[in-house]
Amino acid sequence: MNPDLINGIALAYIGDAVYEVQIRDYLIRKGLTKPNLLHQTATHFVSAKAQAFLIEQLKDQQFLTEKEWAVFKRGRNAKSHTTAKNTDPAVYKISTGFEATIGYLHLLDDHERVLEIINFCIKAVENKKK
Repeated sequence: MNPDLINGIALAYIGDAVYEVQIRDYLIRKGLTKPNLLHQTATHFVSAKAQAFLIEQLKDQQFLTEKEWAVFKRGRNAKSHTTAKNTDPAVYKISTGFEATIGYLHLLDDHERVLEIINFCIKAVENKKK
């Protein structure tokens, strides 16, 4: 299987799951165990708005490679047959690009890079909350 041949929506599909599991793992290990608090806190990391913020942070810090940016754009520009529930369609497209990037790296089995990006994102969200 070659992730370069997979469409952006499919990459985002797996990327969403990978990112969400890592964030849930982080929050549990941080000591959050109450379901309502877990859900509320997770949205600071996994909502479309949060992911759009994270893309800006990744861009500002020049954290992504050219290839990763190309995958982001592929995901962002992919035609989706679903609509955003509680967010602006442009923000939703950006979050799809973010998730596609994570999915692409996951399918490449580049788990070290996935964790580097996720750890960057965790720090960015935690710093934003301060």
